[in-house]
Amino acid sequence: MNGVDGGGGSGGGEVSGVGPPPSPLEWKFSQVFGERAAGEEVQEVDIISAIEFDKTGDHLATGDRGGRVVLFERTDTKDHGVNRRDLERTDYPISRHPEFRYKTEFQSHEPEFDYLKSLEIEEKINKIRWCQTANSALFLLSTNDKTIKFWKVQEKKVKKIADMNVDPSKAAGNGSVASSSVSGSSKPYLVNGGYLDKLPNINNESFPAGGIASLRLPVVTSNETSLVARCRRVYAHAHDYHINSISNNSDGETFISADDLRVNLWNLEISNQSFNIVDVKPQNMEDLTEVITSAEFHPSHCNTLAYSSSKGSIRLIDLRQSALCDSHAKLFEEQEAPGSRSFFTEIIASISDIKFAKDGRYILSRDYMTLKLWDINMDSGPVATFQVHEYLRPKLCDLYENDSIFDKFECCLSGDGQRVATGSYSNLFRVFGCAPGSTEATTLEASKNPMRRQVQTPSRPSRSLSSITRVVRRGSESPGVDSNGNSFDFTTKLLHLAWHPSENSIACAAANSLYMYYA
Repeated sequence: MNGVDGGGGSGGGEVSGVGPPPSPLEWKFSQVFGERAAGEEVQEVDIISAIEFDKTGDHLATGDRGGRVVLFERTDTKDHGVNRRDLERTDYPISRHPEFRYKTEFQSHEPEFDYLKSLEIEEKINKIRWCQTANSALFLLSTNDKTIKFWKVQEKKVKKIADMNVDPSKAAGNGSVASSSVSGSSKPYLVNGGYLDKLPNINNESFPAGGIASLRLPVVTSNETSLVARCRRVYAHAHDYHINSISNNSDGETFISADDLRVNLWNLEISNQSFNIVDVKPQNMEDLTEVITSAEFHPSHCNTLAYSSSKGSIRLIDLRQSALCDSHAKLFEEQEAPGSRSFFTEIIASISDIKFAKDGRYILSRDYMTLKLWDINMDSGPVATFQVHEYLRPKLCDLYENDSIFDKFECCLSGDGQRVATGSYSNLFRVFGCAPGSTEATTLEASKNPMRRQVQTPSRPSRSLSSITRVVRRGSESPGVDSNGNSFDFTTKLLHLAWHPSENSIACAAANSLYMYYA
């Protein structure tokens, strides 16, 4: 069960099941939100910086650099009043692919200024995590560099006054009420059931006998509903460095937050204290050799979590061992091939993202050039390695000069654990099969035609969609063409993507646009 290194990106780890590997998926375009016209300039604040499905897959959240969180809800499961889970229990096939619609948005974070350190704190959303729902309300955590917030999104009925207390047909003049007398009664009854023994004088005029018939109580109705997002708690002042990860525990009560040097454990109900469970800060900062890059709780074991480092290692820790988990239970790292070391070796080894598989048996990690799949029961090396964009290896010097080599690409696994996915440049993303014997390695473009191959001749490169609709430019670098004629543009990068928890559906962010695909 050795790691597989194929130029095409095939990987064959023992992931699940026996028998022939599943056939490669054929991906189709489903939806796009925030599509921009060719040449349209993208505002920095609109660029998507986080994507997350909830556990059911019926809701999707995105965060952007402007501090906003946008929620989408699934619509194709609500037709005919039949719940999708009810359909799954029957033999009725679901032929429609997942469809989402805009639900609501709210401003999660605002730009701040730390006067003690003279530092601006960006409003950019770094991570979003869904929490357990309760009473049809949605709960989620969002974080920027310094502050985590706990949000409750709930439908509230909008109360409106339907009938005013003045009958317009009996109103005379500007707000004055015409008098009406009711005869045949010994007591002057009022319309609302009361009666007056003594009639007061209003402006020296006698109150009409029987009261004012046109005086009615206002009627309040609540037919319409609106979604209200309310910040329930703010978890602040616990990180000296930028927060790179938050992760919910399976116990539903706690979560972790990680920065470069520390991992803190929080209780959702308590915002004024957290417990420092990992601290890699040396006594002398000159001795610092690595930083924490990502951290995640095990999906079902509430005492287990993993965190990755800038040196390419993953540490699995057990919260039952000690209060401060400086010693790890397991260390996963790949030994460096002799003679392969270069100036860029350590930079490209840095892990930008880790994700547990749904069953908790495997960990997927993304470094700059590869995806690696690790079996938590085997710490000798990854069970599979997938080359994401090997054709960029000769360009590492250029990537270093324009800072692209420090880009942090995310990764994700399918719900069944059969496939993994991650992004690349030119708004491309890759899907690999990781079942035994699978050679699936698909390249897709975040556009309405995802299967379009950008095959071009180096002598006359035609401008692809990804090079026309450029995002924020760094320097004057231009899209290049590799030896196979594939174009690559370092300015259009697909950093953020998420796989639906139970279906073959992927949501990915290309600048300010959210693209969705299904297979």
